[in-house]
Amino acid sequence: MHEFSVVQSLLSLIEENAVENEAISVSKVVVKIGKLSGIEPHLLKMAFDTFKEGTICDKAEMEMIIQDVIAFCEDCEKEFVIKDNRFVCPECKGFNLKILDGEDMYLMKLELITEKG
Repeated sequence: MHEFSVVQSLLSLIEENAVENEAISVSKVVVKIGKLSGIEPHLLKMAFDTFKEGTICDKAEMEMIIQDVIAFCEDCEKEFVIKDNRFVCPECKGFNLKILDGEDMYLMKLELITEKG
């Protein structure tokens, strides 16, 4: 289950940001997960809840935004959402597609708690 290594990297990134911003803890983590990222949201949540214990994210809530796969047809220049894993332009039925979004996972937002309030 590669979600464990993803969460370990995520926690390191969060820790870096928290230190840079002089935070004492993190209350919320927002990630965007593309449907083609290879990340299983329920496994990511389970891994986060397991590995956050004893870290700056100990009491943090994780919010996940699931991103549809957005494609652009190079033939007819239409942008559309890929549905049912059908990588065909619904407008011109072409296969000359460029994926614009939905392949990656991003850390979108952190809510940090500082001593200053």
